[in-house]
Amino acid sequence: MLVVFGSINLDLVARVPRLPRPGETLAGTGFVTSPGGKGANQALAARRSGAEVALFGAVGRDDFAAPALALLQAAGIDLAGVRQADAPTGVALIHVDDAGQNAITVIPGANALARAADVPDGVLGPGTTLMLQFETPHGESLALARRARARGARVVLNPAPAAALPPAWFEAIDVLIANETEAAEIARPLGLPGSPRAFAAALSARHDLVVVATLGGDGAFAAAAGTGYRVAALPVVARDTVGAGDAFAGAFAAALERGDAVDAALALATAAGSIACTRAGAQAALPAAAETAQAAAPLLSSISRTPLRDLR
Repeated sequence: MLVVFGSINLDLVARVPRLPRPGETLAGTGFVTSPGGKGANQALAARRSGAEVALFGAVGRDDFAAPALALLQAAGIDLAGVRQADAPTGVALIHVDDAGQNAITVIPGANALARAADVPDGVLGPGTTLMLQFETPHGESLALARRARARGARVVLNPAPAAALPPAWFEAIDVLIANETEAAEIARPLGLPGSPRAFAAALSARHDLVVVATLGGDGAFAAAAGTGYRVAALPVVARDTVGAGDAFAGAFAAALERGDAVDAALALATAAGSIACTRAGAQAALPAAAETAQAAAPLLSSISRTPLRDLR
């Protein structure tokens, strides 16, 4: 079972020719609403990758709650742990330009009221992978990570939006998935290298973690058990990068949950993230398991492997 504790939003998405500068008003070319939130996105990505998924979080008692949960419910994700709170459902205000790049403002709303205590001990154990992000209160996520790790669960953290990690986190997780911005934010106070590959290698060796650095159009790198794995991205034309990182993280966690090795998980996650870039939206862009597996096959055969000692 994959347990996701995280945010649930409704995304308000504006298409624009380019991202606006400070103080500038631009005429948009389109507007849609779609379900989002890093927790919800990663839960659906994992579900579409074949995992059994339970989501824990909070929504409001408003008109945004039902559309925010619609695709999760349709996919068969267990939503019994989603609590109605006395706050608005979370919202993300998203600009997407013609190159597929985005700028996002998140209003947490009910996500700020998500609590670790909402996740019962009965769903945490050796047969569970717990997935966390940073759109819910950090202290609650850390408390849940510690409890899950103590009960034998695998804990996966995607520290997004970017934030420094207190040392306690490294004793509470097994897997870290970070993009280049997130990696730099973590590396700086720890005195680790700034380049994503060297960062992943050094952090993995220091704390015996699986550390994954996503590199956008350059693919991804993973460091685990003394070995570095490098994979290229699929050669795609990006239409919309919203949710691509969540597609990667959910697919990677789902692969680990079913027992795949790190290199296979890396290939599948990279394929999922690449495919998601070719489609509009966050959850609507997430690929199905068969599609991801087919695209991942050539990536897996092309992965390069390097001893971590050669990267630090």
